[in-house]
Amino acid sequence: MNTRPPKNTRIEPLTLKERLAALHNLPAFFKLVWQTNHWMTVVTSVLRILRSAMPLALLYVGKLIIDEVIKLNHSHTAGNHHLWALVATELALAILTDMLSRAITLMDSLLGDLFSNHTSVKIMEHAATLDLDQFEDSIFYDKLERARQQTVGRTILLSQVMSQVQDLITMGFLAVGLMAFNPWLIVLLLIAIIPAFLGESYFNDQSYALTRGQTPERRELDYVRYLGASDETAKEVKIFDLSGFIVERFRQLSGKFYDDNRRLSIRRSVWGTFFAILGSLGYYAAYVVIIIKAVDGTVTIGQLVFLAGSFRQLRTLLEGILTRFTAVSQGAIYLRDFFEFFEIIPKIKASAHPLPFPKTLQQGFTFEDVGFRYVNSERWANRHLSFTLHPGEKLALVGENGAGKTTLVKLLARLYDPTEGRILLEGIDLREYDLADLRFNVGIIFQDYLRYQMTFAQNIAVGKIDQKGNRPLIEASAQRSMADVLAAKLPGAYDQMLGKRFADGVELSGGEWQKVALARAYMRDAQLLILDEPTSALDARAEFEVFKRFAELTKGKSAVLISHRFSTVRMADRILVLEKGELVEMGSHEELLIKGGRYAELFDMQAMGYR
Repeated sequence: MNTRPPKNTRIEPLTLKERLAALHNLPAFFKLVWQTNHWMTVVTSVLRILRSAMPLALLYVGKLIIDEVIKLNHSHTAGNHHLWALVATELALAILTDMLSRAITLMDSLLGDLFSNHTSVKIMEHAATLDLDQFEDSIFYDKLERARQQTVGRTILLSQVMSQVQDLITMGFLAVGLMAFNPWLIVLLLIAIIPAFLGESYFNDQSYALTRGQTPERRELDYVRYLGASDETAKEVKIFDLSGFIVERFRQLSGKFYDDNRRLSIRRSVWGTFFAILGSLGYYAAYVVIIIKAVDGTVTIGQLVFLAGSFRQLRTLLEGILTRFTAVSQGAIYLRDFFEFFEIIPKIKASAHPLPFPKTLQQGFTFEDVGFRYVNSERWANRHLSFTLHPGEKLALVGENGAGKTTLVKLLARLYDPTEGRILLEGIDLREYDLADLRFNVGIIFQDYLRYQMTFAQNIAVGKIDQKGNRPLIEASAQRSMADVLAAKLPGAYDQMLGKRFADGVELSGGEWQKVALARAYMRDAQLLILDEPTSALDARAEFEVFKRFAELTKGKSAVLISHRFSTVRMADRILVLEKGELVEMGSHEELLIKGGRYAELFDMQAMGYR
């Protein structure tokens, strides 16, 4: 982990042209909103249209009431039915306004939650289509992180845009009255508001640039926070006394972010105050004009109240619209991050006319000068691999860490496509086969398998999740991996929650977890089974028993084994020895020992440890 303070990537603030261009993201955004829930989108739109007419209606009825009161006062007449009808109308409008506002808030909240859920599902669905090596790229992770943030943050955008439309309609009503009285009041209003709008726009751009530039370090901050307070890291943090180191790194990162945000917030607050004063001066200048007109009798008292109220509300609405426009365009800019994620396409693509996986293998898998290099890497993970995995053959891969063993089996399962060369299945390029069918017929358990915080049965069922309700199959798979004995000891048996994250969960030992993970491989009737060091937490004798049982249960099927223990490796029909990603030796255990090459050297080194 880097212990130096992070250097934020410099992101230039966006120009007005770029901000306007970002609004082109809104149609696609509202298409997502419409897909989320049709009728709720319609209802909230209708409610806002009704709500937009309420301010004008209230102001106008208020004007009528005041004029009626003055009229009755001058005529020394007691209140009549018309006056009280106007008061009742204003009360009804006030109640209706409140009801509409609450209904809009409710609908926005519900629709926002549904939108967040809908977009989260879309992100997960799209992520499932992407390649494994894309997840191993930091630039991809930055895009994924920003897309995740938008699933919640952009629900506010829905309310903002709808409010913008609502306020524009309200302004249209109010502006008609002001323009009829004195068009220059509108000009004065714009002069008072535009500086505040430009200032807000500028600081929103600065905020966006700062936030986007901090994305990689924000991910590190979240990771450090996870390291400092997680059940999975607690034991190493304690045993290595890492708490001070982690806390200090968190302080460095969070302190840097705080300083950057503080400087921007102070500047924004100072300029915001200045622009607010300008706005107040503009409002009271217009107010003075209206009062003068009322004093000289050009307008009635009711009109004075109506015009003053209209100007005040217009100022508030216009200020809100301009400020919200900045926020809306800002949100539209962030939407670009969201849609950019969906523009990422997998490099591993299904064939236009995919072939089904063969029911029985006659020739097996053949590597023809296969090489693979990770994205942004100069080093080849595998190079010049040429061999055949025959039907029913048990193949073991041997080599030091980093020799390319795991990459090789990922190529077999088409989690990666070769950078050069090709892999054949029954003499046909692996790319020509149906991808889902291929992976269904390849059962693979990695060393870094997941320990799902789910029930015992569910942990096994993930090997063939469409059979999660097939208890006989789950129990049969557990029996094959010798996990059935463990299930019998648990209080809830197969329904026992595993892990300590949830209530009544039971934590298993490393070896017990591995037996559960191995059961996943037996859930499928796969023609190729791959075990990538999944038994490393077992002792030598237990691993030997597991692999011996594995060999018996997979008779007639191809299998690939990766293990550092030669007592297990020697059970394979053939052994491939890898070094720096290349194939250096191949043969049976006895043949390789007689040859006296790299395999014999590694075997002797391990044997010395047991003497």
